[in-house]
Amino acid sequence: MAERSTPDTEHASTGQLIARMSEQTSTLIRDEMRLAQAELSAKARTAGVGIGMFGVGGLLAFFGVASLVTTAILALALALPAWASAGVVTLVLLAAAAVVSLLGKKRVEQATPVAPGRTIDTIKQDIAEVKGAAHT
Repeated sequence: MAERSTPDTEHASTGQLIARMSEQTSTLIRDEMRLAQAELSAKARTAGVGIGMFGVGGLLAFFGVASLVTTAILALALALPAWASAGVVTLVLLAAAAVVSLLGKKRVEQATPVAPGRTIDTIKQDIAEVKGAAHT
């Protein structure tokens, strides 16, 4: 790397000092942007691997639940015909899906509207106060 000479700031004019400050500021900003970009790239790679592993974990959990359902059907098949045990497990799963879906729908309705109502109200109050102060 080339050595940077430190110019004599004691004898520099104001214009030279401002030009030097502007150059140093833009260099500093460019260096910080490069550093931020490198840091974000590394974090994005790590997050991507983590997200992929999370997805594989979810897929394995899905197969585990499917195996559990199969086990429940086979256990019921000891007391009922196989078709009846499969029907019972299917009905239980559909009922659970309906309950969870209805609860999820209720949660989504509670979260809407997405607009931050209290913040909008306070902004409207602030605007009204500014308008009132401007008219007096």
